Amino acid sequence: MSEEEEPDYRFTLANERTYLAYLRTSLACYAGGLSAVQFLDLGPDRWPARIIGIVLVLTGIITTAGAFRRWQLNLSAIRRGGALPASRLPLMLGATIATVGLIGLLFSLWR
Repeated sequence: MSEEEEPDYRFTLANERTYLAYLRTSLACYAGGLSAVQFLDLGPDRWPARIIGIVLVLTGIITTAGAFRRWQLNLSAIRRGGALPASRLPLMLGATIATVGLIGLLFSLWR
């Protein structure tokens, strides 16, 4: 007898939708980071824009990897009938985006 059971397809599809939402957020981080490097003019050296761009692209990479891991863990928990594992990915994502936005605003006002 197997420990895992085929889950209700609605749960599987909801898990996939969550995974795809994280991938969309990752793409937005990549686009925002590359746009910041190319188009933000926050000073003569443009280093604030580069830092913002690097942080956003790294956040996108971490979000992509974390989303896949979270999808795997959730699917495994659903198949076993267990509780879904807790994740810090939403907290990391929200805190990083808020911090980058605040830094960008401060440099825009300072300039």
